[in-house]
Amino acid sequence: MSHAAETDAVPSASAGRIAGGLAAAVLAALVVNAVIAVLALAAGASDGFPPLQASSYISLTVVGVLAGAAGWAAVRRWSRQPATVLRLLVPIVVAVSLLPDIAMFFTAMQPNTTALGVVALMVMHVATAAVAVPLFAWTLPLSTRR
Repeated sequence: MSHAAETDAVPSASAGRIAGGLAAAVLAALVVNAVIAVLALAAGASDGFPPLQASSYISLTVVGVLAGAAGWAAVRRWSRQPATVLRLLVPIVVAVSLLPDIAMFFTAMQPNTTALGVVALMVMHVATAAVAVPLFAWTLPLSTRR
């Protein structure tokens, strides 16, 4: 096997590594988001703002991390330059995830919306990505294709 063929291969990841990495990403994001919610509530955000309630952010954090992992895996599998694609795609996806928050800020489409609550929600989105992406990189390493 030539060196070029070796570098084109998508690095393998065992089922245990994938399960452990995804569990770690979900758990870490949940802990960070719980801290953000608690701090926002302590700072005066309304406890009636649904996105800062555990019943809301737990499920949405899990969905967000798993969706991010699925996207990472798809890019890893099908892109000729996965690192380049992800370097562009991750910030775009995070920015797009903030659009409903920005709309919420101006329209108060959720009950008990406050500026502090919306900012905390936006920080949760960024924090989830900041925690999950390094764990995705460890769990599903990228090839060195060029």
